Amino acid sequence: MNNTKRAAIFARLKRANPAPRTELGYSTPFELLVAVILSAQATDKSVNRATARLFKTANTPRKMLALGARSLKRRIKTIGLYNTKAANILKTCKILVARHDGRVPHTRAELEALPGVGRKTANVVLNTAFGHPTIAVDTHIFRVANRTGLARGKTPLAVEKKLLQTVPGKYRHDAHHWLLLHGRYTCVARRPRCASCVIYDLCEYRNKLTS
Repeated sequence: MNNTKRAAIFARLKRANPAPRTELGYSTPFELLVAVILSAQATDKSVNRATARLFKTANTPRKMLALGARSLKRRIKTIGLYNTKAANILKTCKILVARHDGRVPHTRAELEALPGVGRKTANVVLNTAFGHPTIAVDTHIFRVANRTGLARGKTPLAVEKKLLQTVPGKYRHDAHHWLLLHGRYTCVARRPRCASCVIYDLCEYRNKLTS
């Protein structure tokens, strides 16, 4: 795929959704961090149902620690892997209080040093909370990038690097959300909804569906 076509794809995605944003509910960087940790192998809707109640009680690292493991697990038990996620959240809160005065750090290295935070989670927080032009490659973005020809790669990291190299600068900040939402609602895994796709003619997928 050439750069002219890439620019056209993102121009159309922007026209269709000028101000994309995460579907996770949050109001602070800390709430976003917790929500993203919880979202691993879970839907945003299930996370939002749990955090809507959780954040009313514990919306800072210190309040989360005061909540304790048993109470935290009870509030997130509808989410997959909740035992491990609860442990990681509490460990992360301890580090945030001890090393960062209760604030979420702004650098990738500091974020990835937190329990339960890998490269994808760090990218989401950097992009969504702090405005960095990062691209967090989840299963949706990995599929869309490879299927359309935007950025083919065998691993999420390879796709991420290719996207960062090829997405025009003016679209880079919002590229993560455009591609994620496109993969979630249009370029779905089993039967992509090509007939309603705004980039149908620009996409290089060989097996496009007409209905």
